[in-house]
Amino acid sequence: MKPLTISDRDEMILALQDEIRRSPDACYDHRLHGVLLVAEGMSCREAARALGDSHGTVVNWVRRFEERGFAGLSEGERSGRPQRLTAKQMQKVEAALRRTPADYGLPAQLRDGPLLSTYLQKQFGVTLQVRQCQRLFRRLGFRLRKPRPEIAQADPVMQAAVKKTPAPRS
Repeated sequence: MKPLTISDRDEMILALQDEIRRSPDACYDHRLHGVLLVAEGMSCREAARALGDSHGTVVNWVRRFEERGFAGLSEGERSGRPQRLTAKQMQKVEAALRRTPADYGLPAQLRDGPLLSTYLQKQFGVTLQVRQCQRLFRRLGFRLRKPRPEIAQADPVMQAAVKKTPAPRS
């Protein structure tokens, strides 16, 4: 019997892995398969190779399964990095954004990432990069506006020299 093959194998492997990561149920099933392979006698390294995961990942799954059973394979809450600004500070930032920069002694007409970064450093001693400040604008419901460029004053003599229509005769 001829072995079955999948066209575009490498691309399909990546697509299948993405699909597994996208669904919490699929992730749980994937971890179950990893632990099952180890329970059937494969080493963690072999199971990892078969599933396309790292050795350490499979070791973690097996340890969590040993400690907490099936619940150890469920997707848990991830705390993430703690916010640098407290809820009270965020309220102050939002109130400050509703006023003009001049009200805070800042020499600018429009608010932008660098200006907010400077404000946070002066006001709270918190250093946020410009890109983080831009995200903060969006999270607080503000949108960034780009300043309009100032057009230089035109010289009437130069304009007359380039003008295609002749000047009116008196």
